[in-house]
Amino acid sequence: MIKYIKNTSKILILPAIGLSVLFSCSDLEVEETDSLLVANFEGIETAEEAASSVTAMYNQINGYIGNQADLFALSEVTTDELLVPTRGSDWGDNGIWRQLHQHTWTPDHSYITNVWNQWNELQLTASEVLDSRSASSEASRADAAFLRALGMYVILDNYGQVPYRDTTADPLDDPAVLTGNEAVDFIVADLETAISTLPATTPDGETVMASKSAARYLLAKVMLNKHIFNGSGTADAADMNRVVSLVDEINGDGFGLVAGYFDIFKADTDQETIFWVKTSVGNRIWNGLHYNLTTPDQAGGWNGFSTLAEFYDIFEGDANSNVEGGDQEERRGYVPSAGKPAGIDGTTDKDADGLADGSNIGFGFLIGQQFAPNGDELTDRGTSPLNFTRDFTNATNGEKSLVENSEVTGIRVIKYHPQYGEFAEHEIFFRYSDAHLMKAEAIMRSGGDPTTLVNELRVLRGAEPLATVTEQDLLDERGRELYAEFWRRNDMIRFGQYTKDWEFKDPSAIGDTNKQLFPIPATQIILNPNLVQNPGY
Repeated sequence: MIKYIKNTSKILILPAIGLSVLFSCSDLEVEETDSLLVANFEGIETAEEAASSVTAMYNQINGYIGNQADLFALSEVTTDELLVPTRGSDWGDNGIWRQLHQHTWTPDHSYITNVWNQWNELQLTASEVLDSRSASSEASRADAAFLRALGMYVILDNYGQVPYRDTTADPLDDPAVLTGNEAVDFIVADLETAISTLPATTPDGETVMASKSAARYLLAKVMLNKHIFNGSGTADAADMNRVVSLVDEINGDGFGLVAGYFDIFKADTDQETIFWVKTSVGNRIWNGLHYNLTTPDQAGGWNGFSTLAEFYDIFEGDANSNVEGGDQEERRGYVPSAGKPAGIDGTTDKDADGLADGSNIGFGFLIGQQFAPNGDELTDRGTSPLNFTRDFTNATNGEKSLVENSEVTGIRVIKYHPQYGEFAEHEIFFRYSDAHLMKAEAIMRSGGDPTTLVNELRVLRGAEPLATVTEQDLLDERGRELYAEFWRRNDMIRFGQYTKDWEFKDPSAIGDTNKQLFPIPATQIILNPNLVQNPGY
């Protein structure tokens, strides 16, 4: 006989998601507990409890987005945009990071399992709030519709199939599995509900919560990717027209392009930010910076994440230099000049505007010599210059490698900046430049010319206008604008480039379209026989 016990660990979340239980004994006893599997769920009893569930879901997203592993790793480290080489004994982690970049992951990869569990848990909790028997307020239902759509979108995008638990069904029934148009239609219906019931919010409103504009953004993302999700391979003109109209409606709410690229990533109100998450941006700042890149409040970086030179090279500017005052476009950032004192006034205090001095850390892509707060040249933890290189080379044999790298290999990426708060709780999830480029892409995919829209953004970012815009140009533009913002994998799949070769990808994975979806965790295949393992796993 098997009994369920209190949900005191994440292990019991798995049955809550798969929710199919196989037992050999005939006498099944399910205790009434606070685990997610409740035999007699009959709705949430009070509006206050439902509102508390909504708050809990937003808090869950904080962790899901702020993490350097899980969804961020699946979205970025599996692409040409980010990689995590092993430096000595640092960042080895039994090869878990290298597997992602090389496309050699297996069904038991912990980040793949975590993403499945996290975002399915989110959509299940949202379903409980949306259950017709729950005493949820209209506001709670509106948020839950958006959050369920978001959870399902993440699962569909990454795994191609979404287990859906009908909360009114017998808890021992196997959840249905939605794929293709059926999954898209379910998500779209939730987003249409959210658009009709969520509050309209302007850029100076509560953009840390879902709004009509946030729901429109996510619906535009769904429609733009619909031909990938349903397997047709060809965008439908009506879907692309819907993307255009949704972006126009977001613009009508007051959101738009703004100048000053790195200012967007301050913890401030701006017209760009449609939906931000109250989570620390520390991972985005410190996971790539060297141990000797410090601020008065932070004793150095973690020296992991870097980018490939081939990705860095899609930006305008000198391939071997990214110094302040150089000829590079704004989005590539800069390394401060030699001898430049720290901050605005050269002190290690805070300036009148509250920004921290003392870092002398650059913005964007850090290559070449790095400098201390007093402007002196930094060294690594030995006595060698802290001079970030384009290439990753084995410190023993000098060959290109993802293992046994020195402390200085690889161009580093920093978009959020410690000057604006080393661990500020303000990470952007949806922003208008992405919507603007979605509109340009939708116009292109329906036979129109996106050049004017693309150039509007390029000129704002200090890049040269393009005579015409090809599909490659548009993918590159999305890479330049949206690097390290969770969208590179999704974009590369839509443009047919996720299976291409890049440095260090395993040769067996080149051209393997099966890698466009991650494997369903093995535990879930056992728990829910309606799930079918994705091809290639």
